[in-house]
Amino acid sequence: MSDYQHKSDLAELLMCYLKEKKMTGFKFEKQARELERFDDYYYRAGYRGVKLTKSMTDAFIYGISYEKRSTHYKKEILLNGLAEFLIRQGHRVYVPPVKSAPAERCAHIPYIFSEDELKRFFMAIDRFPPSDQTNRYLVDPVLFRLLYGCGLRVSEAINLKIGDIDLRSGTVTILGAKNGKDRLVPLAESLVSRFRRLKEELHTLSDVSNYFFISPRASRLDKSTVYYRFRGYLLMAGISHTKQGPRVHDFRHSYAVHCLKKWVLSDGELTNLMPYLAAYMGHADFRGTQYYLRLTADLYPDIIQKTEATLDYVIPKEAYHEED
Repeated sequence: MSDYQHKSDLAELLMCYLKEKKMTGFKFEKQARELERFDDYYYRAGYRGVKLTKSMTDAFIYGISYEKRSTHYKKEILLNGLAEFLIRQGHRVYVPPVKSAPAERCAHIPYIFSEDELKRFFMAIDRFPPSDQTNRYLVDPVLFRLLYGCGLRVSEAINLKIGDIDLRSGTVTILGAKNGKDRLVPLAESLVSRFRRLKEELHTLSDVSNYFFISPRASRLDKSTVYYRFRGYLLMAGISHTKQGPRVHDFRHSYAVHCLKKWVLSDGELTNLMPYLAAYMGHADFRGTQYYLRLTADLYPDIIQKTEATLDYVIPKEAYHEED
């Protein structure tokens, strides 16, 4: 733990901002040290009261000539988030733009499953016959429902250990996920019941340190096995597969888009709900969540007017890409 003592007029607000980020699942350790440097910069420059100006933030972000573009990018994200936090607290401040992201972007367009395709896919899984040679007929109905129903990354699901799953509270704990974040993910009651039955089938003698989704040899499932089975279920469900997809990771994309579509059509307040989705999915920042809003509007033109009329400022104009 750092022994740094905040001393600027922003000190209390910086601590509140840090606390908010950690409460939503961000470890925020490197960012916390950067906030300490910003506090020291703010104090030494003689700034008083609560303010963020373009000249002030530019000097902090870009003032060190030998720093890499990637470092500028991280500072932009940090101060952009701080500015949005200060605005939510009622302060009028300058919001630094995030503009130093790597120029190269992946052109892949996520495949979003329709409700009918999801129904056919899970029917295919549930119809897979029992066998003494494999446990996939037990494991896969739970694993793939977890991937779609909770929007998990494949790596997050197959790395789950028995001790990470609390069936009494109906939650799973994702430890050390992408972006260095831990988070708690609630499960639907129907999925909790499936977890409970699978645990009784496979793990009556297992230790809490054992992986939950295992092969017949009791080892952790690997990604290649999950993908191989996924391709088979697509074929059984009559869902075409090309170089563009679908991919297993598209269950996560589909979860986010379907969630946002539901909120939009129910007149949910997206500016309040999107931070919850970001925390639930373990996004490093709001770019990923904003991208899904853009994708939702593009896929469902009947709701694009609702989103753009009130949320044009949060719908990004450029692509965002996330791999598992």
